[in-house]
Amino acid sequence: MSQKQHILFLCGWYPSKVNLTNGDFIQRHAEAVTLENTVSVLHIVTNKNYSQNIEYSFETINGVKTYIAYIKATKNPFLKGVLFLKAFKTILSKIQSFDLVHLNVLYPFGLFALYLNWFKKKKYIITEHWTRYLYPQVNDISFIEKYISKLICKKAFLICPVSTELEESMQKTGFKGNYKKIGNVVNTSLFTPKEKTNTFFNLLHVSSLLDHHKNISGMLKVAKRLENKIGEFTWKFVGGKQDQYLELINTLNFSKAKIEFINHVSQEKLVTYLQETDIYISFSNYETFGIVMTEALSCGVPVISTNTGILNELGQNDEFYKIITIKDELALLEEILKFKNTSKKSNQLKMHNFIVENYSKKAISKQFSEIYHKSIKA
Repeated sequence: MSQKQHILFLCGWYPSKVNLTNGDFIQRHAEAVTLENTVSVLHIVTNKNYSQNIEYSFETINGVKTYIAYIKATKNPFLKGVLFLKAFKTILSKIQSFDLVHLNVLYPFGLFALYLNWFKKKKYIITEHWTRYLYPQVNDISFIEKYISKLICKKAFLICPVSTELEESMQKTGFKGNYKKIGNVVNTSLFTPKEKTNTFFNLLHVSSLLDHHKNISGMLKVAKRLENKIGEFTWKFVGGKQDQYLELINTLNFSKAKIEFINHVSQEKLVTYLQETDIYISFSNYETFGIVMTEALSCGVPVISTNTGILNELGQNDEFYKIITIKDELALLEEILKFKNTSKKSNQLKMHNFIVENYSKKAISKQFSEIYHKSIKA
């Protein structure tokens, strides 16, 4: 286990100039893996603002050798395929030797993993995050994409979904293979508990704020019920603007509660919001993991969530979090009131240490390194 392996991170999603946060959880996996291995990231993305066919970028970011190709946007699928393949082979020639492929997001970059397996004899593992593979969204995937995805899974040494729920859904869809769940990384050095000095009651939600996914409208309705019960409090929604919810907010006519919508923030700023809040709320209709829930726990903040994502798999830690049924607004209201009115406060350090043991960079790096060594030796 002392010898470092060179791992090629083949990424369908990754932060870039096109989108600074797309696949940032994959970036955190890559940075974790560098604790015990060498990592080269290969990412290709379309850039609508580019006029030349391909532009390449190489830099080392937090110890990760990052190779990104920016492809000129085109409506011609054949030309797009040619440009992606050219970019892939060009970056591959710069990376040269590596020991194993770590594919992130099954399709379509899994086609490159198959190529490396068939023609370069390189084994690969898969990490999957995508909510698209959860039911019922998985029913919208085309026959040809499912067929190719099944082949990619079959040839993989191991498939590592970030949650058991995602694993079960993928297997039910017919994506057969060897599975081992490995969760997302929490920066436990950054997300730490801090003694609260505010006396005002604060709630927090962080996400893309897409209503069909995160059920923001449901939370706003609960906020109005909560106002009728306790009067003043603050509920912050971080991740976007309130525009699409303005009509509902006006209809609900908040008079005492303070409802704030805040655009996307950095991890460093997110820590501050989490440390200031009393409860973190996730009211999603579906989740593969729910990274901010574990970041909240790492800050010693209790979480209320629907029965989606990773909290279902953390065992019986009722003092840390409560799980309710999807779309159950009354249950959410009742759990918020219970947390507010309880005299027994959660053990912040115990919550933080639980996340350190299971989702820190060191914990995740160790799990992946064991898999890498087994796959290379197999």
